[in-house]
Amino acid sequence: MIDFNYLRISPSLNKQRTNTMKTQNIYLEHANITVNNLDSAVDFFQAAFPDFQIRGGGDVNGRSWIHLGNDVTYIALNEALEKKMNEKNYTKPGINHLGFVVEDVDIIAERLLSAGYKRDYPRQEENFRTREYFADADGNEYEFVQYLSNAINERNFYDA
Repeated sequence: MIDFNYLRISPSLNKQRTNTMKTQNIYLEHANITVNNLDSAVDFFQAAFPDFQIRGGGDVNGRSWIHLGNDVTYIALNEALEKKMNEKNYTKPGINHLGFVVEDVDIIAERLLSAGYKRDYPRQEENFRTREYFADADGNEYEFVQYLSNAINERNFYDA
């Protein structure tokens, strides 16, 4: 159960923070992911997003890294020194998946399926969004969501 009492600690401070946050343009600039093989990771992301290009990269203490993306967003990819598959477990702390908003989820799914990737979870079709889940070669899960409405109340509608 989530305890929302922390919001009541300082009502005036909380209101001030809330008002400030409403005026900020917040978005996720990048995610940093460690993978077993940089080439395999690039193949996965470029299958989904052909416009993603290597923006930079290098080597730190024998570990290779790259930034893969476009002019707005990117994925920081680090090659692991110790090769291991990701163990997805929604019952333990950790990141379960990253979600990308896309214009046409069918095109993304078609590209990934054509490249040999498999759905990691069944396609989810809801009133106001369609979601597809795929895993990369390391077992990292990614959600691709297409919103079918521009109305905020519909986009944020949950059946649960």
